[in-house]
Amino acid sequence: MPSFTRRVAAALLTALALALTVHVAAIIAFSISAGFAADSVGQMNAYFLPATLLAFVFYLLFGIGGAFSRWYTAVAAGVVAGVVAPLIGSLAGAASEGAVLTTEIVGPLFGTLLTINIVFTTASIVAAPTLGRRVHELVLTAPGSAREPRPRYALVRLPSTTLADGAVTHIEREPVDTDLADQQWDDYVAALADNGFTTVEVDPAPDLADAVFIEDAVVVFGDIAVVTSPGSEHRRDEIAGAESSVVSLGLDVTRIDLPGTLDGGDVLKVGTTVYVGRGGRTNAEGIRQLRAILTKRGYDVVAVPVSKVLHLKSAVTALPDGTVIGYPPLVDDTAVFDRFLAVPEPAGAHVVVLADDAVLMAASAPLSAALIADLGYRVVTVDISEFEKLEGCVTCLSVRVR
Repeated sequence: MPSFTRRVAAALLTALALALTVHVAAIIAFSISAGFAADSVGQMNAYFLPATLLAFVFYLLFGIGGAFSRWYTAVAAGVVAGVVAPLIGSLAGAASEGAVLTTEIVGPLFGTLLTINIVFTTASIVAAPTLGRRVHELVLTAPGSAREPRPRYALVRLPSTTLADGAVTHIEREPVDTDLADQQWDDYVAALADNGFTTVEVDPAPDLADAVFIEDAVVVFGDIAVVTSPGSEHRRDEIAGAESSVVSLGLDVTRIDLPGTLDGGDVLKVGTTVYVGRGGRTNAEGIRQLRAILTKRGYDVVAVPVSKVLHLKSAVTALPDGTVIGYPPLVDDTAVFDRFLAVPEPAGAHVVVLADDAVLMAASAPLSAALIADLGYRVVTVDISEFEKLEGCVTCLSVRVR
């Protein structure tokens, strides 16, 4: 997600472009109607200037709020600015000439929207979802000035000495070799480091068997960290350490509060779309709270039913190009996703995006790894067999901040 500075710059330039457009359109229209009389341009400029300045403020505030990320909110911004600004501008003009706001003035004031202010209003409504969105998008996606690449962090947490006691819900319990799990965790962390991530170890939680699955404790969206509210009561003590780590990285922190529950493993980000699994660990109130946090930041939150696996990302994840991949027998409804690619193994549904051309996968899914490699991706594999015995996967063991 773009930085706050970039979003403000986008809002500022969008507001400037829209304000100039509606101002010039209104002046030109009335200059034409006046036969390009010599004094008409100056008169119209003075008349529309208060409305234009006020519209600029409206566009700027809407832009900072993310209104130009979607066409329908951009239309709303254009309507508000195109109606309210000229009304207040006309009122200011009348007041400057000594008029007093009475019921006799209100009717003619609104009537200006269909007469002298009609071009201003129409231009605002048309330009906001077209020109406004285009300028906003160009600024957000424009290459930044020369600077060091933003660091990429991966939060990880040492396996607990009680790892073998971790909960299982959808599979049969198997003995866990904790020594092997420790070695596999080291190899997993090394793979992240080898691919450009600076690993940050969250404070250990030796008494919390599932704490190694750090993904469930916090979800990161650009500069925003959402501390979760785990659906399993015995996991709620895990979030304190995760919160401390994201605070130390300088992220803005918000949280999901009870009675809402949300596990990070139920959250799949695909561009600006956020799929959230509604299942055993995440409830409707948790989804509602996450939607309230993210929609004002330009994300679309889509709730997805989950009944066959522990978390949504136990069934599906996404490739760097946004294609959702999954093992169909474990997915409730593949039609929910815009693009879906079936993989031949359950563990093949899990990828960690390392770069635009690279993913991390479990060694237990060689057929799926071959399929994804054949799509042009570099596939890095790690053995996480001991964590898979606890319904874990490659996404569960880290939280990527990039």
